[in-house]
Amino acid sequence: MKRAALALLLALMPGTAWAQAYQCQAPAAPLSVPPVTMDGPVRQVPVARYTLALSWSPEFCRGRETSARNAFQCSGSGGRFGFILHGLWPEGRGSAYPQWCPTRRTVSPALARQHLCMTPDTWLLAHEWAKHGACMSGTPERYFATARGLWNALRWPDYDRISRQQGLTAGDVRQAFVEANPGFTADQVGLRLNPRGWLTEMRLCYDRRLRPTRCNNWQLGVADETEVRIWRGL
Repeated sequence: MKRAALALLLALMPGTAWAQAYQCQAPAAPLSVPPVTMDGPVRQVPVARYTLALSWSPEFCRGRETSARNAFQCSGSGGRFGFILHGLWPEGRGSAYPQWCPTRRTVSPALARQHLCMTPDTWLLAHEWAKHGACMSGTPERYFATARGLWNALRWPDYDRISRQQGLTAGDVRQAFVEANPGFTADQVGLRLNPRGWLTEMRLCYDRRLRPTRCNNWQLGVADETEVRIWRGL
């Protein structure tokens, strides 16, 4: 089967993680991975739990469709994206969390290409490894293999259809995800909205053994009764 046809088939298959990346194909040109600048202090604390942060790409890309910085994700040249993996974040106990753990390892162009349909931004891939991954894994390859395993295990409801529901609430969004993923309960699914009430992120909560667990208040975000709007990017 030709690659484009296979990508289309995968995109149309309900219940697969890859359905979130419609016809995604990494660019033929060589990739460059930009350097990452620390945006906070080194903080090495024990890992107590994890957050899998999933960004709703249509909302992120609203107003960025012509941005050179976000061209692959937002211009349509790399495909159309729904949820994308923002990152896998180790969490500490309480409000402290590890970040910027010292490492000399970086994300190679080959590794970035391998994960570009999951996280369609080479800078973001490099940043997530440097800020979060180095605190939980010895190599970027192992970090992204763990993140990819969690990502590939997810099943996705039809959020295009759900976005058209009148009176949509955070509880509705959570329940739709739980029905597609029986291993989760609603209190393990966090949601983030922007100040205008549009969905920006879903945050899934895991324990130290990477099993779904109840979110703390910071991870959970808005209450079930909160009204939610979902931008479809069309």
